[in-house]
Amino acid sequence: MLTVTLHTLRTRWVAFVGSFVALALGVALLTVTGLALASSLDAPERAPERFAAAPVVVRGQDTLRVPTPSGERTKALPRPRPVPAATLARLKRLGTVVEDRSFAVRVHDRHGPGDLVGHPWSTAAFAPYRIDAGRAPHTADEVVVTGDWAAPGERVRTDRGALRVVGTVSGLGFEDAVFFTDARAARLAPVSVQAAVDAPVTAVRDAVRGDTGVRVLTGDERRYADADPDRDAEALTAMNALFGTAGGVTAFVSVFVVASTFAFTVARRRREFGLLRMVGATPGQLRRTVLAEALAVGVLASATGCVLGSYGAPHLAARVVDGGLAPRWFTIGDHAWPYHAAFWTGLVVALCGAVAASWRAGRTGPVEALREASADTGAMTPGRWLCGAGLLLTALVTLGVSLAGDPGDLLHRKTYVTRPMLLITAIALLAPVAVGPLARLLTWLPARLPGAAGMLVRENTATAVRRSAAVAAPVLVTVALAGSLLGATATLTGAKTAETRERTAAALVITAPDGGTGFDAGALARLRATPGAEVSPSSTSAVFVLEEGVALIGSEARAVADPGALAATTRLPLAAGKVTDLDDDSIIVNEEWERHTVGERVRVWLGDGTERTLRVAAVLTTGTGDNGVYVTPANAPGAPVDRVDVGLADGADADAVAQRLREAVGPAGGQVSTRDEWIAAAHPKSGGTTRLGLFLVLGIALLYTGISLVNTALMATSDRVRDLAVLRLAGATDGQVLRMVGAEALTVVAVGALLGLVVAGLGLAGLWTALALLSVPAAPVLPWAAVGTVVGACAVLAVTASVVPAGLILRRRTGEAAGIRA
Repeated sequence: MLTVTLHTLRTRWVAFVGSFVALALGVALLTVTGLALASSLDAPERAPERFAAAPVVVRGQDTLRVPTPSGERTKALPRPRPVPAATLARLKRLGTVVEDRSFAVRVHDRHGPGDLVGHPWSTAAFAPYRIDAGRAPHTADEVVVTGDWAAPGERVRTDRGALRVVGTVSGLGFEDAVFFTDARAARLAPVSVQAAVDAPVTAVRDAVRGDTGVRVLTGDERRYADADPDRDAEALTAMNALFGTAGGVTAFVSVFVVASTFAFTVARRRREFGLLRMVGATPGQLRRTVLAEALAVGVLASATGCVLGSYGAPHLAARVVDGGLAPRWFTIGDHAWPYHAAFWTGLVVALCGAVAASWRAGRTGPVEALREASADTGAMTPGRWLCGAGLLLTALVTLGVSLAGDPGDLLHRKTYVTRPMLLITAIALLAPVAVGPLARLLTWLPARLPGAAGMLVRENTATAVRRSAAVAAPVLVTVALAGSLLGATATLTGAKTAETRERTAAALVITAPDGGTGFDAGALARLRATPGAEVSPSSTSAVFVLEEGVALIGSEARAVADPGALAATTRLPLAAGKVTDLDDDSIIVNEEWERHTVGERVRVWLGDGTERTLRVAAVLTTGTGDNGVYVTPANAPGAPVDRVDVGLADGADADAVAQRLREAVGPAGGQVSTRDEWIAAAHPKSGGTTRLGLFLVLGIALLYTGISLVNTALMATSDRVRDLAVLRLAGATDGQVLRMVGAEALTVVAVGALLGLVVAGLGLAGLWTALALLSVPAAPVLPWAAVGTVVGACAVLAVTASVVPAGLILRRRTGEAAGIRA
């Protein structure tokens, strides 16, 4: 049988090209994702930036540590505590101490970096920054800036007032900075959470010993004094999730494509297998032949894919760095295990894809095989019925269980990405049942038009069930993935936006600059004094709770000074309790909390690590998962007011009030937006990372299914030599035959698109039901433009791959093609 296998591969190499290319690309992508994941796991820690030249940095408590029976649990505090004054006094006796301060600075009316970060000039030496031109600042309105966007002597307008640039320093790449005098910086940012100390490390450690939570940072640990020191880890986590999803889809589509291709290849070789059975081949020998073919293709394709992946991984790394998905230092390392994993995965995929086909090849007897070779029957075997119905039932049951138990789980990306795969496989296995009826439905009208073309299209597509199902399967995969993934993302985005719109009763919303010190008392007083405006200031903070005794969970918190004003400007989705019951001894939680009964007391830790026991004043519904908690400013220490919701008094003119509010917050750099403008800014469409991830996943699916579609269409058309020749002998012209072949291809693509829409519709219906159970006003969104584009691409590929070989067939002598000899 080895000789037969090698002969088959040599003479039928066209039939294996599609499987080879798809598997090679799959292994290449698995190699690329494996190398990227391995490189991210061994990623070096980022070096210190702002304090690279500082001897020692002392930082106030920035980590919450809670002991549990299973060990200590830690969380980063959103509001680190300042270094205690007594500690600073002890440190100043050891050497020079420079208190660090950072705050946002926004430049007006200038083409430059726009948003900058302000620092005291004395901290510039620790980066280190060096004066390129000009001098250091001496007065309150003098600054030194990074880069060349402003020259010494220029005056710039900022939200911190009019400033005069007196010097410039070369940028170091990690920030766009503006340096003030130490005194002006202290007025703009009164709280300092860290300080650079020029003293021996041992002496500094002795000075802070006994101060709870105070950290002494030296060496590489000085990076924790930089802004957002965990941004590299967060970027790598997002990248891992992206490549993990892409790798999962790659493996799924690889199995799907290879399995369907091998199944169709075996189906069109029934006459060949029947002849082998007649000359004495056993069923086991036929099965081993098919598996040997798959093994040969798998080895060659997997090896090719590993080579392609080794060349593609560095290009992908450069792309994700340029796109901001990975840190600047990220490169592909030298790892061996991704190659082994990708190679053996590809080989297993090839063998798994051929198992079902090999069993079919050896299941029938010689006479039965020859009889089936002339008629396309028996597409739905008992095994296919069992697997298809079982997977469909599993998908529906698990969906029902999720809706009944935890509907919020359906909103997670890992769920709405993987769940469609189960439905796709189930519908693809059951596709032969639906192909005939759908094809007859789609061709009902053309079949009743004058001429025989419509009738032939209907009968050819509805009768050749196996061929039609094989061509429709790739279209099903692509349409289902496009509709499910893009539809789920659009639905969730719309749900979040609708949820925010539903709960926002304010006519205007004022936001402070990002990274700033928020609105000071003077700005708030001016806002409250604005005629016609009813203001509700709030701050961003966090609250931590220990659930089940071992899990330290953090929740975003908003601190509101006046619960009555909050109730007037915000429609909170309450499940129990009243907003106006909120006070300094209570908290508003949501249903996701383990303890969420009104009146119950819960042990929490505030944003600065302070432990409190608060009474539950009200409970919010779960929603899309973004419903945080509400506290008063007494339970959000250090959190500046960063948002002000504004309601309009009866008879007040919105435009006039908005203008007066802009004047009131102008010095603080606040942004006054209408309700709709703020909602649009707060919930934009999917960001770059999400778009790139979806395009990567869908690109894989479209590439794979395109290959499968072309390959299957080519094989299907090449099997119809006699059919097309008979049509020519019956009087049909070449044009009529080609139009019929193209119409059949379009019909099958339409069948696949309809089945894909069924999968997408089921997934979106489950998502919509979950949102309804979570009390979120939303409607399912099917991305018709994307689905239409995918269907159009599939139609072009299918028609081209069917008509072109049919045209080549028709160029042969009609009698020779039909098997008629003189």
